[in-house]
Amino acid sequence: MPSSNYPTSLDTTSTQVTPGSTTDLDASGFEHDQVHGAASTALIALETKVGISASPAASASTNAVLTHTGTGTTAWSTTLTSPTIAGATLSGAVVGADQIMSAVTHKDYSETVYAGGNTGASPAIDEANGNTQTWTLDNNATFALPADSGLQAGTALTLILTQDGTGSRTGAFQVNSATTNVKWAGGTAPTLTTTASRADIVCFVTFDGGATPTWYGFVAGQDFQ
Repeated sequence: MPSSNYPTSLDTTSTQVTPGSTTDLDASGFEHDQVHGAASTALIALETKVGISASPAASASTNAVLTHTGTGTTAWSTTLTSPTIAGATLSGAVVGADQIMSAVTHKDYSETVYAGGNTGASPAIDEANGNTQTWTLDNNATFALPADSGLQAGTALTLILTQDGTGSRTGAFQVNSATTNVKWAGGTAPTLTTTASRADIVCFVTFDGGATPTWYGFVAGQDFQ
C-alpha cells in the first residue's frame, strides 16, 4: 500500500507509484485513495520544509540559497546572515568589505605584494592595492600616504624602496600635501639610501585612519644590497 516516507526519508517508485492508463486503481499498491494520500502527504511536507517564497528558484540570482526570513517564510538570497560554518575550502577571492573578524587564528598566510613600478616625482600610495608595496626610485619622490574616508584605523604599510641604476634619488613622505601628519621617532624623517640599486624598507601604521590620518613611520632596514 503506497504511503509517503517524506520528510523522514526520500520516497521511491514504490511509495510514490505512477498508475498507467490501464491500471486498476483498486488493485493492490495502486489504491486510488492511498496514491492520492501519499502524494498529498509528501507535497504538504515539502511545502512545510521549503516555506513560502515570493520567487521561484529559476528567478533567483546565481549561487543563491534558500534562507529563512520569518515565521514560515523563505527567500532566495546570496547573503548568509549568522551561519555557522564548520569548515570550508575557498576556491576564489573573498571581499571582506572592512568587516570585523574576531577570534581568528591564521596559518600559512601572506599579504598581497603590489609592484608600483617607477615612482616618478609624486607616487600616491593606495592601501587598496596591497599593504606591501615595491617601488623603484627613478626620480626625487614625494610619497603621498593614504588619506580617505575608507582608510581603516590600524592599517599598516610596508614599502620596499629601491634606487634605480642611477641612484641619488631622495624620498619624502606626506599626508594631504603636508609632512606634519607623518610622525617619526625623534621627530626626524629618515634619509633614504642613495646608492644605485640599493633598497630600504620603510613601514607605516595609522591608529586613526580616515581622511586626515596620522601615520607613524619607522625604518625596518636600509642599504639592502
